Order: sequence, then C-alpha cells, then structure tokens
Amino acid sequence: MDLKEIQNLIRFVAKSGASEVKLEMDDVKITIKTGADDEKGATTILQQMPAIAPAQSAPVAAPTPAAEPVAPAQSAPAESDDSKYITIKSPIIGTFYRKPSPDKPTFVEVGNSISEGDVLCVIEAMKLFNEIESEVSGKIVKVLVDDSSPVEFDQPLFLVDPS
Repeated sequence: MDLKEIQNLIRFVAKSGASEVKLEMDDVKITIKTGADDEKGATTILQQMPAIAPAQSAPVAAPTPAAEPVAPAQSAPAESDDSKYITIKSPIIGTFYRKPSPDKPTFVEVGNSISEGDVLCVIEAMKLFNEIESEVSGKIVKVLVDDSSPVEFDQPLFLVDPS
C-alpha cells in the first residue's frame, strides 16, 4: 500500500463518520481513529509488521504489552481497611487524565458503580490517548492520582470495592 492509497483511505474514513477503522494486510497494519468535531481530527497509526516465515505464523497473534487492558491486583495490606479493595493500576507510562477532553465531565467519580469494560480514564503516551478500561465490576472507593499527573507503569490509579 503506497502513501497515496493511505491518504485516500484516511479521507474516506474521515468523511464516513466512522470512529475507528483497523486494516491488516500481509506486512502492514493500519489503525485510523477519528475524534469528535472539537478534537484535532484523524489520528493514524501505521505499523510495519515483521516478515515471518509461514512455519512461524502462530506467534503473530501475541498481544503487545502496551495494548493490554488494565491488570487489576490486590492492593498491598499496608492499611487493613484497604486490603478488601482491588487496585486498578496503570498499564503504561504517561500522563493521567480523568476526562476525555477539558470541556467534558470526568469518566468516573468516587462512589460510581462500574462494570467490566467501562472507561475509567485516559493515559497519554507519545501523543496517543489510551483509554483505560475496567476489568472488574464494583464501586470506585478512591482515585489515587491527580488529573494531568504523570504516572508510571504499574502505579495504582483507583481503589475499587468489588462487593
């Protein structure tokens, strides 16, 4: 696929109103995400896939660590009160945002009930905004990070009461 075909594909997706399109071919993987009118426009991610011999085609399906959703873990029993809660941790390094954009409401507040797949926050890494989804159902007990703060890999973000 040459550059002109990619540009035409981006224009087509932007005009179609689709929010996200993924295209995978032999050695190229393209993801095109478009935002709302108040955002900057289309975001395109172009990834060159490594050439793999046909005998080794099985490992291609292995997910990359950066694409994995949040991995919940039990919080350390530093405080006996927090030991019954599940800690949702950051899967990547980046900047933590509680809102999808400055003029929108926060994804979740303390006291909100959440279910699996609910978006809790976004983390910006290398100018890409990654939605962090919940892998557990429960109630938000505490937000452990301030909005627009840098976060590290595996840093606790939220405490969730699973009961």
